[in-house]
Amino acid sequence: MSLQTIEHKILDAVGSFDGRIAYKIENSDGESIAYHEDESFQSASLIKIPMIIEGYRQSEEKKIYLNQPVTIPPEEVTGGSGVLHVLSNKVFLTVEDLLSLMITVSDNTSTNMMMTLLGQDEINQCIKDLGLKQTILQRKMQDFKALKEGRDNTISAADTITCLKAIYTGDFLKKENQEKILRIMDNQQLRDKLPSQMGKGVKVASKTGGIRGVAHDCAIIRSDKQTVYAAVLTEDMKTEEESRQVISLIGKWIYEDMMGEA
Repeated sequence: MSLQTIEHKILDAVGSFDGRIAYKIENSDGESIAYHEDESFQSASLIKIPMIIEGYRQSEEKKIYLNQPVTIPPEEVTGGSGVLHVLSNKVFLTVEDLLSLMITVSDNTSTNMMMTLLGQDEINQCIKDLGLKQTILQRKMQDFKALKEGRDNTISAADTITCLKAIYTGDFLKKENQEKILRIMDNQQLRDKLPSQMGKGVKVASKTGGIRGVAHDCAIIRSDKQTVYAAVLTEDMKTEEESRQVISLIGKWIYEDMMGEA
């Protein structure tokens, strides 16, 4: 099992991709392959990964409590992905529910609520503490006024891998909270990219990101023998389907390599 065996396939696919693309793939043996991994991209919903890390860090510091009840303020309700914007404001939720919805269905309303609760400055401090180089949070989800003013959220493939590794290894968070985030990502409902052509024998904890002209996916892929961290970011492509196809192929080749089929 060596990522070098699939690198030429990935580079061929990347070379024919009509748009910007970057990736970084790293395994638990310390081997990695990458392409434009330090370039800055619009983050879309990948920004929610450092956000959930900061959410659990603040719970460790007793700044927030995961079981505290929350209501849905009308000013935080926003469209796009998710479910809260179609529910009544009578629904009972906890902070941990918001964190789960933010990842599993990429809920934008819960994301904006968590941004208010955690604080934008605090999230950006977490980003610095993680050592991320190209990542910044500058606006809420669906804030098109901020976009027109030139404020956007950004990330890179390398930064995304750093976040995934902080969730699965290391000591940025307590082990129990790493495991909670991993379980949430295991329950990701949007699985049409990296995991879409993977078969049995692996568990995939993932997070997608997508807005007009942007399509990303990242994942922690675990088998009995190995763990692989993968992030593929695409931007300025002709169609979202073109991005989905190339990201799915990369996921397929990672799976085949892990299973010894490459």
